[in-house]
Amino acid sequence: MTHNDIVQKLWNLCDVLRDDGINYSDYVTELVLLLFIKMVHEKTEAGTLKKHPLPKGCRWENLRDKDGIPLLNDYKRILLALSTGKDVWGKTIHQDPLITAIYADAHTRLREPRHLRQLVKALDGIDWYSIQEDGLGDLYEGLLEKNANETKSGAGQYFTPRALINSMVRCLQPQQGELIQDPAAGTAGFLIAADHYIKSQTDDLFNLTEKQAEFQRTKAFTGVELVPNTRRLALMNCMLHGMDGGDSGVVHLGNALGAKGAGLPAADMILANPPFGTSKGGEASITRDDLTYDTSNKQLAFLQHIYRNLKPGGRAGVVLPDNVLFEAGVGTSVRADLMNKCNLHTILRLPTGIFYAHGVKTNVLFFNKGSATDPRQEENSTQQVWVYDLRTNMPSFGKRTPFTEDHLKPFEAVYGEKSDGSSPRTEGEWSFSDAEKAQNAETSRWRCFSREWIRDQKGDSLDISWLKDDSSVDASTLPKPDVLAQTAITELQAALKDLQGLLKALG
Repeated sequence: MTHNDIVQKLWNLCDVLRDDGINYSDYVTELVLLLFIKMVHEKTEAGTLKKHPLPKGCRWENLRDKDGIPLLNDYKRILLALSTGKDVWGKTIHQDPLITAIYADAHTRLREPRHLRQLVKALDGIDWYSIQEDGLGDLYEGLLEKNANETKSGAGQYFTPRALINSMVRCLQPQQGELIQDPAAGTAGFLIAADHYIKSQTDDLFNLTEKQAEFQRTKAFTGVELVPNTRRLALMNCMLHGMDGGDSGVVHLGNALGAKGAGLPAADMILANPPFGTSKGGEASITRDDLTYDTSNKQLAFLQHIYRNLKPGGRAGVVLPDNVLFEAGVGTSVRADLMNKCNLHTILRLPTGIFYAHGVKTNVLFFNKGSATDPRQEENSTQQVWVYDLRTNMPSFGKRTPFTEDHLKPFEAVYGEKSDGSSPRTEGEWSFSDAEKAQNAETSRWRCFSREWIRDQKGDSLDISWLKDDSSVDASTLPKPDVLAQTAITELQAALKDLQGLLKALG
């Protein structure tokens, strides 16, 4: 079975949960409570985990051969023990704070023992050995992505495309020994990708001192997530990818726009895709009193937190919707402050449709704390901004036309080899094919704009575009309004006649 086959098989198990009256939005949470126990069993059997993280009596073998009421009762007992560390009689079962955090308030809504037996039998029937090479963590992440694409849950919670995450990480090049953060961690995709990049780029991790190894294991990566169930998924995701995070785990529960965010140490690198929306939406209220510009716009608040929380010389890659680039008032002040305190060297205009919420237009801002020559500079740090337009005249991405890493390779090529954006750059570079090769800067996807031009010509708006959209309609070439109206009437009359003919045929 391929990776995608198994992800689909796991997703199909949601039909069993539906039969037990479990809501669509609760499918993955319910499924992963059981799936995690199975995956830990498989990683331990394969020798990937040196020590079984779950206490005796709370492991897969304690469920596998049972059936009926005893199976359901034992599963409830296991969830209680993992959640509280104690059994039903109050006896201590384990004292692992990370396992307690993963299973915090965990309970099953399954009522029918036969449905639980179906799930156990199905998970046992998967050929786990065949996917050990790809990694159970990647399989788990595939399930999370499937959930994001299928449930359309909205509420500002968007699953960042894996291709985009990997591209941003390759551009910013995280290094061993750096403190890397995501204040809107979700299921920890950015942090896991950064860890994977570090491990894939160097063999020096095997030669670390004890102190360095401890830092890498417990302190190198920190995320903040507001929603408890999402944090649970993130902690499981990190553990399955071999990331520890110490007693509190890699991803902490809390509000980055509140006390939790204010208490984060300064970071060498921040990667984030902050949730869309305003603080009036009933989710994260903005309670920070250390942000210069008061706003109800969560992205503007997150952006302030991110560029303020970088160490001098620290770098960031942040996904932000279009409104952050052009919103007036506080938005203008925040952008000006960003360009004063940081070198905003690159903006990537992303195509529409790559997030599952239809029509969301987003960008990636790449910036470093301080100027290119002085990491402690706090005025006029940005001298020029390079913009790459990956939006205009691009395909309509979706399930039939997936957005892949191949679409981002040209951008990575012009971004350059240096993570701070200081590689030599030339306007007019890039094309998907020789036939599309740009003849000059105005028809290229890659252009440079001075700080003065942005201030004087754009009023500090960063919503910069120059390419002509081939799909747009030129109003000067349209017929007169009365001709358009008559054409519309003719087409509607023809459609009405077709419908009347259909009704007649149907009797």
